[in-house]
Amino acid sequence: MLRVATYNVRGLRDDRAALVRVIRAMRPDVLCLQEVPRFSGWRAKRRRLARDTGMTVAAGGRVGGVAVFAGPGVRVLHGRGARLRWFPGLEWRAVALAVVEKDGVRYAVCSAHLDLLPGARLRHATQIVPMLQRTARMFGARAVLAGDVNEQPGEPTWRYLADRFTDCFGCHAASSGAALADRREGGTFTATDPARRIDAIFAEAGLAVLTCGGAQAAAEDLRRASDHLPVVADIGPGHPVRSRPRIASGSES
Repeated sequence: MLRVATYNVRGLRDDRAALVRVIRAMRPDVLCLQEVPRFSGWRAKRRRLARDTGMTVAAGGRVGGVAVFAGPGVRVLHGRGARLRWFPGLEWRAVALAVVEKDGVRYAVCSAHLDLLPGARLRHATQIVPMLQRTARMFGARAVLAGDVNEQPGEPTWRYLADRFTDCFGCHAASSGAALADRREGGTFTATDPARRIDAIFAEAGLAVLTCGGAQAAAEDLRRASDHLPVVADIGPGHPVRSRPRIASGSES
């Protein structure tokens, strides 16, 4: 089993101590981050966050503000940052790609932060999917894509991704024949009023999602750590699907 988490940390501009506690509470094997520091001292700031959460930096460059951290229970085989197509007037986006191995299974994990502009968002998604799939094939790995999609289920880019991968949070509803009719279900933004599900983890077909949902961390820490809530999924081959607690709830500790 691989525990994957994704978290937009808003440049570490919020309560850093709360953020560290939330990440430690999640106990991820792999953590996909968005809006990590990307200006002065960005390498040192990322390394310090990784150290404080018991992890190491596995992948990610300066451009795009995305990174992948790895926990002590996984072996990092490959890591890099890759720039996406630049659109004049928009932020230059990128992805962080890491290949890790746990319990003899290899996973190619990609952290992405898609654009606010719908056209650029979809264009970048069509770049990311084949890039991730090529990396997975090169290493004999299974593909996992996680990040801030900047749109909700049912919208064009989300549909493009969900047609090619399993939406880990949504799959437990599909497996039981239910539907996520409430658009607030699993909300990740904002942390104080999570009315929109715009952060997600997508897994390659053939991987089983054991659990997916929110961090079991103190509710106050979740509100103070960032303007987004994290998503956590336990992924592995050959297991049934069930859901974690709702993302919006949080638990006191």
